[in-house]
Amino acid sequence: MVRIEKNGPVWTIIHSRFKEARNAMDPQSADALVSAFLAFDADPAARVAVLWGEGGAFCAGWDLKYASSLSGREAFQSEIVEGLAFPTGANTAPRGPMGPTRLELSKPVIAAVEGPAVAGGMEVALWCDIRVLDETGYFGVYCRRWGIPLLDGGSVRLPRLVGQGRAMEIILTGRKVPAEEALRIGLCEQVVANGTARQAAETMAHNIARFPQAAVQTDRRSVLETYGTPVREALRREWANGVEAHFKEGASGAARFAGGLGRHGDYERI
Repeated sequence: MVRIEKNGPVWTIIHSRFKEARNAMDPQSADALVSAFLAFDADPAARVAVLWGEGGAFCAGWDLKYASSLSGREAFQSEIVEGLAFPTGANTAPRGPMGPTRLELSKPVIAAVEGPAVAGGMEVALWCDIRVLDETGYFGVYCRRWGIPLLDGGSVRLPRLVGQGRAMEIILTGRKVPAEEALRIGLCEQVVANGTARQAAETMAHNIARFPQAAVQTDRRSVLETYGTPVREALRREWANGVEAHFKEGASGAARFAGGLGRHGDYERI
């Protein structure tokens, strides 16, 4: 259902329910994905994760066969309203219906999308830091047609990527957003040939993983923490985050440059 393949500092987390449901998310898969990402974040040797849906579908959303079993008020109240309710205050949130969408990791995650990433599957891809699609990849709020709202961050994260008006149109119409359009509007960062999304995402992951990681993680955290904050407060947070990382890695990195490494844009010898 969910397995992890490790290649040095890069973990590829694979969701495999294609034959049953085109990698739609059921509670067991959601729990397994949360456990996998928590293990990734806790492992000091792991640096970047890739999330990939095996079989040609990233994720077809929430498993509607499971969802149909919650049609009764009592079952819905127990499983969703109480079991997955977002807490108040600083209490830790339970997993989202789609699994890891409420986790706040310290390390980057890249979505490798082939085929559908729709409804809740789109929300999982939006949770990732970067999205790599092959030419068959597409997004869409397909849950629109079934009366199921976005519960895993889609209405929060999509406007941050593509702007409020465009996000509103995509969300309210529930239409398909193919790979080429996704790249054009900023909903993904790379489109590659059919069947190569995992390979391209892993290549990108290894490129990120070879850099000094305190600065990588600090800059990522600053981007996430400062979005939407006033400029002065954002600059203050960037400074506070960056000073500690510079102390850990910046001085030694400058010394390597002074010693002759990385000149003239050479990223290979650093």
